[in-house]
Amino acid sequence: MAAKIRLQRHGSKKRPFYFIVVADSRSPRDGKFIQKLGTYNPLTVPATIQLDRQKALEWLSKGATPTDTVRRILSFKGVLYLKHLLRGVKLGLFDDATAMEKFTKWSAEHDAQIKKRQEEASRARRSRRPAPGRRPERKTDSGSEG
Repeated sequence: MAAKIRLQRHGSKKRPFYFIVVADSRSPRDGKFIQKLGTYNPLTVPATIQLDRQKALEWLSKGATPTDTVRRILSFKGVLYLKHLLRGVKLGLFDDATAMEKFTKWSAEHDAQIKKRQEEASRARRSRRPAPGRRPERKTDSGSEG
């Protein structure tokens, strides 16, 4: 049985919401799955992703192949980087403590970058919105007077 880590669509029409699941590659997109790993909501800015890193790492080590979108999500959450570091530990390139130190350093930098993006998005949203209590000015056609 070939296992895939993929998205399972939920939500109403034009309002997608996804579960990140491990499923048999032959099962339909929204059909039976083996285990739920997390959720993905692309409608929020930035997209909301909740993922159980340990379960995802476990399934990747068992040989489950992620789809393209899920691969990007796993990369964004650091699961693929953690898998890479643990492979280095297994090969004897460095010890487990060094690997976890590298991952925590990456995670801190990544979280700071995400926070910066969220602040920029909220700033952009505020600048587009008119000030409270003020009406937008109406355009008058000055050429038709007279």
